[in-house]
Order: sequence, then C-alpha cells, then structure tokens
Amino acid sequence: MSKALVIGSVALDSVETPYGTVDSSLGGSASYGSVAASYFAPTSLVAVVGTDFPKKYVTWLRNRGINLEGLKVENGETFHWSGFYETTMSQAFTNTTALNVFEHFRPDLTPRQAKERFVFLANIDPELQLHVINQLTNPELVVLDTMNFWIEGSKQTLAKVIKKCGLLLMNEEESRQFCETRSLIKAGEELLKMGPRTVVIKKGEHGSLIFQKDGVFSVPAFPLRKMKDPTGAGDTFAGSLTGYVARLRKATPENIRRAVIVGTAMASFVVEDFSLKRTLRIKPDEFQSRVEALYAMTVMPKLNGKSLKPYAK
Repeated sequence: MSKALVIGSVALDSVETPYGTVDSSLGGSASYGSVAASYFAPTSLVAVVGTDFPKKYVTWLRNRGINLEGLKVENGETFHWSGFYETTMSQAFTNTTALNVFEHFRPDLTPRQAKERFVFLANIDPELQLHVINQLTNPELVVLDTMNFWIEGSKQTLAKVIKKCGLLLMNEEESRQFCETRSLIKAGEELLKMGPRTVVIKKGEHGSLIFQKDGVFSVPAFPLRKMKDPTGAGDTFAGSLTGYVARLRKATPENIRRAVIVGTAMASFVVEDFSLKRTLRIKPDEFQSRVEALYAMTVMPKLNGKSLKPYAK
C-alpha cells in the first residue's frame, strides 16, 4: 500500500454554532486531512505547533497511526482560530486569527517525505505549496486546496501551483472568483485547461462537480438530518480522497471518481460533531453503509430502449 503525505496547519479552534461551542479544540487543515487519510493508507503529517499544544491531541493523532515525524514543536503558541456559524452554517465567520508559530512555517521535507507519491497540499500560502511541490521527486497525485484570501493576494503564484497539481479543489465562490465568471461549468473547464487532470468544485450541502477530460461528474452530498459543526469538512474530503487513491496506488480517472464518493462519505461524519470527535469514532460498517447509499443516489435506472422524446401533439 502506498502512503499519503499531508501538509498544512495544526491549530486550536474555538468555534460557536447553533448547536454549542468548543474552546481550543483540535483543528487545522492538516489535522482533519491526516486523520481522514489514515483510514485508507499509512499517513504522514507535516505541520508546526507551539509548546502550548495539548499532549492529548498528539495522542489522538498518534492513535490513528499517523507518522508525526514532520510535526515540529516551536517556542511560542499554536495557531489559533476563533469563529462562528449562523443558522444555516453555510459560511464561517472569523472572530480572531492568531498565526503564532504558524506564521514562520516552512515545510522542508525529509528525503523520505520527498519520495511520497500521494500528497495533500492543504490551504497554506501558495509560495509554500510551490516550495513543497518542487521538493517532490516522483508524485503520482498532488491534491491542492486554496482559499479566497490567496486568490485575492497571490493569484499569479497560485496559478503556478495549479499548473503543477494533479487535482484541484475549490469551492464554488472561489472558482467563480478565480475565473471571473458566474458559471461553474465555465470555471471548471477553464481551471482544467490550466494543468490539473481533475478539478473538483465543492458546493457544500449540494455536493460537488468533478471535471475531467472525458466529461463532468456530479456527486450529491450525503443527506444529514442534523449537523453540529461544518469546520474541517473540506479538509476531511481532500484527505480521505488522497488516502483512498494512495490505497489504490494509481490516480486514474476512475479511481479519482471512486475517491470522490469516499471523500463525500467521510465529510458527512465530521460535521456531526465538533472538531474530530465524530471522525475518530467512525465504524467500518457505518462508513460502508454511507458509501453504498451515495452510489445508489448516483445510479439511475436504464432507459431500456424507451424514448424520452418530447410528446408531439
């Protein structure tokens, strides 16, 4: 089985939603992404924390079998984000962002890490993402995530990173902003022309659109009756996608499509509780059940030769 490498942030999050609040809970893109990837492949994490980072969170990650060789501890405080969600929980609102030791984070890979073939580059400065890609010796799949902040301030550098990635993730507003169009189809096609083999436009509770050279593929979100906290859903999606393709060893278009289903199922768990509490207690049978339900939702009965031509009066 191939390995997955996740590079991003490990943070302490204070979050308020209509269903409660948490203070200094485990967060950060690399935390969500590595835990999700670890369900499918041996996973290594590259990030930085401060001396205040709770030992219990290190235990949480280590208990998932995640290689923490790349988790550096620097003098100072851990990256801390505080925010809230309103009733629909469709958008996070930031109260405070304290980068702390993360401000000077520079991911220099070890020779072993540079050989990893399946990499999730989570939302960090595009300059750092490019720095990581240039260190990789023979990547099979680089999954890239970003956000509107980098689109606004580092678009040219981000474009260079996009050209070098294999799979690009953007949400619908980010894709519209980057491509300067309201059409998600035009945005997806334009992004695909830039170099990635696959572009995934995330639409939150409405699922995702997947663009590949042979066409467009759509996956619905898993229908949930209730969710507590959407923080980390995108990183969970990306991490599990990376880990699953690593498990299959080859980033073929078919394997990517399968991985999108897997990532969608994993993301449906993380939103059911705060931080990583729900993700860390997923049982194999319940995960399999959600994957099968998603497959059933995406398969339509065959026409069996019946015509769908409009009725002519």
